[in-house]
Amino acid sequence: MRRSSVRRLALPALALGLLAPALAACSDEPADLVIYSGRNEDLVEPLLEKLEKELDANVEVRYGDSAELAAQILEEGDKTEAGLFFSQDAGALGALSKEGVLTPLPQPTLDKVEEAYRGGEGDWVGVSGRVRVLAYHPGKAGTPPDSVHELTGPEWKGKVGFAPNNASFQAFVTGMRVLEGDDATLEWLKGFKANSPKTYESNTDILEAVDSGEVSAGLINHYYWYEKAAEEGEDKLTAKLHFLPGGDPGGLVNVAGVGLLKGADTKEADYAQRAADFLLGEQAQTYFAEETKEYPLAAGVAPAEGLPALDSLEAPEINLGELDSLKETLAMLQEAGLV
Repeated sequence: MRRSSVRRLALPALALGLLAPALAACSDEPADLVIYSGRNEDLVEPLLEKLEKELDANVEVRYGDSAELAAQILEEGDKTEAGLFFSQDAGALGALSKEGVLTPLPQPTLDKVEEAYRGGEGDWVGVSGRVRVLAYHPGKAGTPPDSVHELTGPEWKGKVGFAPNNASFQAFVTGMRVLEGDDATLEWLKGFKANSPKTYESNTDILEAVDSGEVSAGLINHYYWYEKAAEEGEDKLTAKLHFLPGGDPGGLVNVAGVGLLKGADTKEADYAQRAADFLLGEQAQTYFAEETKEYPLAAGVAPAEGLPALDSLEAPEINLGELDSLKETLAMLQEAGLV
């Protein structure tokens, strides 16, 4: 009998010491498709319920941190139950691609998304995009900087908020390492640390701190501002967003994406492929635009009202599959004294 909603299952804890725990199990029915989801449950559960209905299948979803789930897949090897990996960021997908555990996707699936937002080996594809931005308080930072490099200047001492344990911040640091090299990135991190930035747990906390004037600026993903504006009204927000120009590493465009696991049987592989196409279809792309305020990457769906067009941004040119060296980034953050 088909269930009415996607099921959530727990994952064994990993000894990585840096990742959020997975959620509890709630069913013993056999699954037609098991999804390992690095996307937050609050953000995508309604969408995955639509997916289950669309597939007319039993779908189990195991939530966790994207890096942890990627490590779990590698640890499980051929025994993994995952048919589809839904990652929060491109780095975890790139890590699996390098280990050769993902199945090449059909060209029609890949062609739904611009080449910049899919894996170079054709084995993963982005389904939604997010932009790193600088949130700022106009009364305290009338002229926001055009580069994160300016945030190490004395005028920003003690005035910038960031979330060092947040995956998106760490992906930004990895992006800087890819773009500018390890030595330059470590120098920036040490200079940033020396400027006494204020630490927060999440992007939401940073945005609230900027909005209240607790800090003058903060490093976040764009959609937090748009979600808050949709909930409270744009006129209620003091904080503004600055999209960093000129290919600055602080303006990284990262993606959430999917990859299909090798080793799935024919039935699960078929469901996984249909799931990937669903997430690139109009219903899911509209969900990303309207509900999560991310950039839809396929189906000709426009982003949320007020968002600048993705191709108008002066984002850094980067191979997103190279954002896979999280361990090196964490070691660098530790060396700089930021975590």
